[in-house]
Amino acid sequence: MERIWLSHYPSGIPAEVDVREFASLKDVLVRSCHRFAELPAYSNMGASMTYTELDRSSRDFAAYLQKSLGLRKGDRVAIMTPNLLQYPVALFGVLRAGLVVVNVNPQYTVPELEHQLKDSGAVAIVVLENFAHTLQEVLERNPTLNLAVITTEVGDMFPVVMELLTNVVVKYVKHMVPAWRIAGATEFNAALRLGHGQEVEDVPLSHDDTAMLQYTGGTTGVAKGAVLTHGNLVANVQQMAAWMARDLVDGKEVFVCPLPLYHIYALTSSLVFMKLGAHTVLVTDPRDMHAYIHDLKKYPFTIIIGVNTLYRALLDAPEFADVDTSALKLTSAGGMAVQRVVAERWKQRTGVTIIEGYGLTETSPVVISNPLDIEEWTGAIGIPVPSTEVAILDDGNNDLAVGEVGEICVRGPQVMPRYWNRPDETEKAFTGEGWFRTGDLGYMDERGYFRITDRKKDMIVVSGFKVFPNQIEDVVALHPGVAEVAAIGAPDEKSGEVVKIVVVKKDAALTEQDLLEHCRQHLTGYKMPRIVEFRSEPLPKSNIGKILRRKLRDAVAMANAA
Repeated sequence: MERIWLSHYPSGIPAEVDVREFASLKDVLVRSCHRFAELPAYSNMGASMTYTELDRSSRDFAAYLQKSLGLRKGDRVAIMTPNLLQYPVALFGVLRAGLVVVNVNPQYTVPELEHQLKDSGAVAIVVLENFAHTLQEVLERNPTLNLAVITTEVGDMFPVVMELLTNVVVKYVKHMVPAWRIAGATEFNAALRLGHGQEVEDVPLSHDDTAMLQYTGGTTGVAKGAVLTHGNLVANVQQMAAWMARDLVDGKEVFVCPLPLYHIYALTSSLVFMKLGAHTVLVTDPRDMHAYIHDLKKYPFTIIIGVNTLYRALLDAPEFADVDTSALKLTSAGGMAVQRVVAERWKQRTGVTIIEGYGLTETSPVVISNPLDIEEWTGAIGIPVPSTEVAILDDGNNDLAVGEVGEICVRGPQVMPRYWNRPDETEKAFTGEGWFRTGDLGYMDERGYFRITDRKKDMIVVSGFKVFPNQIEDVVALHPGVAEVAAIGAPDEKSGEVVKIVVVKKDAALTEQDLLEHCRQHLTGYKMPRIVEFRSEPLPKSNIGKILRRKLRDAVAMANAA
């Protein structure tokens, strides 16, 4: 496909970036720690860490892993913590030691954690003790699982008095730490002390070396590990830094990160802004809206990322009206489609347009983004970032014309080489010409802007007509009485499937008839919802707040089977 999008790049953005400037993520870290030494690198719950302190602590952790645990290049180390100061210390310590990071969702169930630890072959794990009981059960079920365990408490990287107070409150006042017992576990701060003063072996790293095993959400079955190399992640850091260079100033930005760093969107965003010397404010639990907004009031933030549901939750929170957004330059959204009503409300409230982008775990993640200079939200996911090719292919892997809907396929230095230990899945994921199949349906317009219609597996077929849930949800969400909505297909004898919407009310007086009358103004006949289900509880979501249609479809299937 001709790269017609290049003619629509804002001035100053190159068609290609220098992916060879850094040999590894370790090199990116070391340069930033030297360039921005005394500037704040990360803050969390009122405590901060400078780039110099990040450099020292991550070096100590790397020495502990190499010298005390005897780990060698390529060994896998799992990190199972939410957004705390310990996370970047552990992350960069693992990478500096020449090891591979295995990011783990702390909310995993025992079977999910068991699968990921066994599949990755992890030899060590850093775990917040709030979740150590889950790990304990995994170890009891697998006595041959040889795993070095490093436990940490919420306040471990805080100043001493704040550390003690925080840890006492979390454990004994809020009772957030279920009882656990793991023989031989080492405390995180003890590990840092053991590593302090020991030499760190300088492990040579290249673009071909694996940096992370980043597991997919498992929405189509058992989670797979995407092998992300240092080259993949360095490339995406370079691509996004170039994309934003005109608007951001090195060493001057304040980045608020409410999404979990164990998710690729937040993780790579953090790496990009670390390269630029930004001060990253880590939000541990964005569901605690009062604490989240307290952070927004405390720091003059210039950058914020999120997903549609999180931006909507902020806009709906009365306290957000008191947040000063005058310094805000960049609002980035990914992970799920942004709804028009949310984008328009955000622009009205802050004066800043939501910049929507697109990517996947397997692509490190960003492949497409809107330029930062757009005046209004467009509904498009944007144009391919530098050094990236995107094509719309049909089921026979043939290029489709402008405007035709097919599968979005990607090539570029940020695309993973393979899935971990899954040659079968790797073969299915790539075409013979090296295109990565995203599983998303969409089209390209005459300017090279791409739009997603929906996931292949989420598409609803009504009497042979394709219906895309995103479109239905966008329409329903425009109704002021709707808080959340998901559209799924439900079996139907006449038409094969019909559209079902599952709705959480914002207005208790909202009725099915109200919604259907609203939909008739925006949707043609076959796209009209035939089933409306109201729920009092929030809809099921992923760890970043993406509504899980799969769980809603499973509930329909179970009900029909019964």
